Amino acid sequence: MDDKNILKTGTTTIGFVISEGVILATDKRASMGYYIASKNVNKIAKIDDHIGMTIAGSVGDAQFLIRHLQNVSRMYRVDNEKAIPVKSLVNYLSNILFYYRYYSPFLIQLIIGGYDSEPRLFNVDMAGGVTEEKYTATGSGTTFAISVLENEYSYDLSLDEAVKLAEKAIRTAMERDMGSGEGVNVAFISKDREFKWIKV
Repeated sequence: MDDKNILKTGTTTIGFVISEGVILATDKRASMGYYIASKNVNKIAKIDDHIGMTIAGSVGDAQFLIRHLQNVSRMYRVDNEKAIPVKSLVNYLSNILFYYRYYSPFLIQLIIGGYDSEPRLFNVDMAGGVTEEKYTATGSGTTFAISVLENEYSYDLSLDEAVKLAEKAIRTAMERDMGSGEGVNVAFISKDREFKWIKV
């Protein structure tokens, strides 16, 4: 694929696990090169009660994957009478991305977090590569956000401390990265397997 035909977007998304659950946070700016397309975009999606996902990259590709994963999760509940394990959903997504990597790749970077028997966090790239992390970041502001997390992250943070850290990491990126801005969204998946909006 010719690089000049790829729509390049900027953003900052982060995720990290704490003993109480999983924090996901993003900025609100949608950009296309030097153009700010929107100042109020929600880049966190609820996949199931116990799973959330952040998106960076092509909006259309991300929206398709969100709807598909939500349907897969619902069907798993119907067929098995229980929630899908986080790792199982991530493996399913990885297979989709890997299959399409040469033909029509999804131009995305994703963070998937959830709680089943423990808090889980995965970084998923456009070719289907998966790494499980304690904390991670995606998007054009990654360098700035990850530096904050590396210095201040702890698994034992309280929920209030974790929300403040998430906001600090995103706002640090917003100050340095022109593709990120306009505010911060934060979501939390608790050990009770409940997806909660902390800051919208």
